[in-house]
Amino acid sequence: DAPRGDAPVATQEKASRWEDFIDIFYAPSTVFARRAESGFLLPMVVVTVLTGVLYLMNSGVWSEVMNAEMTRALAKQSQQLNADQLQKVRGFSETMAKIGSFAFVPIGIFLTGFMLWVCGKLVEAKDTLRQATMVASFAFLPRIIEGLVVAVQGLVLDPVTFNGRWRVSLGVGRFFDPDSTSPVLLALVGRLDLFTIWVTVLSEGRGRSPYAS
Repeated sequence: DAPRGDAPVATQEKASRWEDFIDIFYAPSTVFARRAESGFLLPMVVVTVLTGVLYLMNSGVWSEVMNAEMTRALAKQSQQLNADQLQKVRGFSETMAKIGSFAFVPIGIFLTGFMLWVCGKLVEAKDTLRQATMVASFAFLPRIIEGLVVAVQGLVLDPVTFNGRWRVSLGVGRFFDPDSTSPVLLALVGRLDLFTIWVTVLSEGRGRSPYAS
């Protein structure tokens, strides 16, 4: 018979990949432990594809947000654009945003993984950069739920209310008028958001994983 100490490892290895995407929400340290040597590609691809698709599905909402943000930005410039120029700028911005919805997620995951790895080194954690990126990949899963929440808002709320990035968030920034509030203040209070906090908490779940000790 195998030693009793090997039983938990064997149980973890039997878990299927799809179970990781469920267990991560209530047992993140378990997922991080059993996938410590599995790499980050699969969770990163899942998060990137689903968040990108949801962004495209929510393009009506984000178009209203971008138009409002652009109108505020252009109002501060001394030189105003004519209608044709404005339409070209908006079209270009929306195209880049759609491309960015797929490109920026893996970049954000890599940067988060790098920061987790650096912070881990400061406390002499044993996790590698690859493992830290795996943690970041799974930790970004709440962004998929965020996309679903935006979709629901697009169905039930008046598009006129989408006059700023934080107006579609589930956080403190939602209650600040973007037309009269400092952008710096909005950026700060915007961090007090359900999904941003959720991602942060999941990232910290690695601290209880065996390989991070």
